Amino acid sequence: MNQNNMVAMILAGGRGSRLHDLTNKVAKPAVSYGGKYRIVDFPLSNCANSGIDVVGVLTQYESVLLNSYVAAGGRWGLDAKESGVYVLPPREKADANLDVYRGTADAISQNIDFIDTYSPEYVLILSGDHIYKMNYAKMLAYHKEMNADATIAVIGVPFEEASRFGIMNTDETGRIVEFEEKPANPKSNLASMGIYIFTWKLLRKMLLADMKNPDSHHDFGKDIIPALLNDNKSLYAYKFKGYWKDVGTIDSLWEANMDLINENNELDLNDPTWKIYTEDTSTLPQYIGPNADIKRAFITQGCVVEGEVKNSVLFTSAKVAAGAKVIDSVLMPGAEVEEGAVVTRALVADGVKIGKQAVVGSADSKNIELVAKRVKGVE
Repeated sequence: MNQNNMVAMILAGGRGSRLHDLTNKVAKPAVSYGGKYRIVDFPLSNCANSGIDVVGVLTQYESVLLNSYVAAGGRWGLDAKESGVYVLPPREKADANLDVYRGTADAISQNIDFIDTYSPEYVLILSGDHIYKMNYAKMLAYHKEMNADATIAVIGVPFEEASRFGIMNTDETGRIVEFEEKPANPKSNLASMGIYIFTWKLLRKMLLADMKNPDSHHDFGKDIIPALLNDNKSLYAYKFKGYWKDVGTIDSLWEANMDLINENNELDLNDPTWKIYTEDTSTLPQYIGPNADIKRAFITQGCVVEGEVKNSVLFTSAKVAAGAKVIDSVLMPGAEVEEGAVVTRALVADGVKIGKQAVVGSADSKNIELVAKRVKGVE
């Protein structure tokens, strides 16, 4: 058992329907980000860097690629003796045809036996679909210092956006006195990040009671946290300062990628003290052609650029042909923009080709255009 006496459980079963065609065949946490990463690399790397070496990844929807990806725990340094990343699909049938977790709490309830194997004092519950760097060991130290039953990581959001989140209202000591799910008139701007530390003995008891409750949603936000507050348990808000992005929509995923070319970006992927580990792809170095025109771009290995790239992010093995223009856009792994094509304010999905002379997206569009199917050009 690790030095923190804490097991981490990553909730990675979300469908990610607001990402549309990007999640037709892969789970949201397996979606590509930042040139060469996958979203799930962030919570897994945070665990490794925080000294947590037992991690359960709870998968569900379109999980084949995600399962095989996280099963290779060595890429995060989580493959030593008595450590590892464990893939935990649903075990109970929630309806006649589908194996699913009924809610976030049910996902943990179905894996009580797994957690009990390690006899942890604490359990860390994480969402698998956010981009951020956090030292969970510091959060655990705060949990212990406050003698908390549960600690919830929160981040200050603009008040005008607070109604989109679960909001924690606290007293002057940081103790949570009220939890409001997406309140119309928020009293505070402390938004839950979906990161919880529980004292396992208490949480286990709560989960067993929740499983027997026919009226429960089996959800942390809707059931477990309100029940703890009703029982006057000690819940504290851990205030996180730093970069955190929920990449649940095409626009927010585009924004998170574009943040990487902002010189003031708080997410330093080059920080040697807090590395984000990922799969090492065997591709050639990037190639920039003699007539290429590049301004302010994030270009990953394997890319071939012979045209114009401005204010854009190119993932592994993306290609921009001569005479093509890529402006304010994100090209995901293997995307190709052929001769004379113009891509503006768009996110081009893995392996998609934009044909010769085709025009995709617009500088005036309010939303980012997702291009998930081949765009035919001049034949």
